[in-house]
Amino acid sequence: MTLSLLRRVHDRLADTGITHALIGAAALAVHGISRSTFDQDLLVTDRRALDPATWAGLADVADVDIRRGDDEDPLAGVVRLVSPGERDVDIIVGRHEWQRRIVDNAVLRDTPAGSIPVASPEGLVLLKLYAGGAQDLWDIEQLRIAGGPALEAAVNRHVASLPHQAREAWTRFTSKP
Repeated sequence: MTLSLLRRVHDRLADTGITHALIGAAALAVHGISRSTFDQDLLVTDRRALDPATWAGLADVADVDIRRGDDEDPLAGVVRLVSPGERDVDIIVGRHEWQRRIVDNAVLRDTPAGSIPVASPEGLVLLKLYAGGAQDLWDIEQLRIAGGPALEAAVNRHVASLPHQAREAWTRFTSKP
């Protein structure tokens, strides 16, 4: 049996001691919210993910594109792994302490690629508030519907660590009837 690209990336990150969490549409699906995209996203805050040596062991199965963010970029970088016949895997390299907490608090969950750490619903809301796109706002609404008051309380405990614009977006969400 051939391992999926997501599984190989997870294994590589685990082998190198880089903690990570599944985020995006794949994580939403684990939490019961159906939305599909072609890629699968993992969040890390360890900048070793931007080192080509980290991915040398996957060079025979995937093309690796490493993009470092500059000082003004909201991300430290992104690593995209592409393999024919597979869903792309994007490693989002965060640069903030609140993102590290999301990764550290991820819980192993069963996915089609096996057991992988998955960001919590509140962690996904925080990430989507930070991203702020139209699809992110729809995702937040779906998470709020599924999570109810307990999710809102969990987000309220952590939203203060986000930038002003993301905090304002949360205030707009929570003021809706």
